[in-house]
Amino acid sequence: MDKKKRQKHLKTMGIQTWQVRAADKIVKAKKPIHKVSAAEKIMHSAAEKPTAELTWEELIDRVKHCTRCDLHKTRTQTVFGVGSRQADLLIIGEAPGANEDLQGEPFVGRAGKLLNAMLQAIHLSREEIYIANILKSRPPNNRDPKPEEVAACTPFLIRQISLIKPKLILAVGRIAAQFLLDTNEAMGKLRGREFSYGPYHTPLLVTYHPAYLLRAPREKRKAWEDLQLVTQRLAVLQKK
Repeated sequence: MDKKKRQKHLKTMGIQTWQVRAADKIVKAKKPIHKVSAAEKIMHSAAEKPTAELTWEELIDRVKHCTRCDLHKTRTQTVFGVGSRQADLLIIGEAPGANEDLQGEPFVGRAGKLLNAMLQAIHLSREEIYIANILKSRPPNNRDPKPEEVAACTPFLIRQISLIKPKLILAVGRIAAQFLLDTNEAMGKLRGREFSYGPYHTPLLVTYHPAYLLRAPREKRKAWEDLQLVTQRLAVLQKK
């Protein structure tokens, strides 16, 4: 029986019929709209960008949440870098140690204090330069970095260099120097020479790591020679 005949029979029987008004129809609830925060927008947009195109803030965020290698499983936090983003001198070390892993800053503790003294000897401070490491996460037990770990972190370092545009890089320590220069040459053959690093052909010098100098204070004289060379080269490069 169609709807009209049914309503006619009910009316004849004295039974009132009801019409469902449009306003009374059941409307399915819409899913709540999630408003994307500014922080989420930055994170999502950064995740889609190549590392070479990241801004400072996007790069910091990507490093902070990086899981490209297994070091993220054992670190306390990443150690991005510290100093002036307009620095003429960029110091690059090997990797964070125990103190750096806890504090989130490169070159702290006894080695950091010695580095500060070395900088003061050539009239520089941590605030005037930029300090970073090849690795942004601490290797367990301060072991040497693995090639795959260096490969995972190198794009971050190259982006830092491109954003800072330093006039000179100082590689601190044998491991940092050998990785940056892709060589197995000993420190004795690397010191006192100027190299070129990365796609921007940034001039690079080499010196001893402060932690090594604490163990071998007799080498401080050579480190002082390296610092004098840094001063000389910076003076020339800053005029260009």
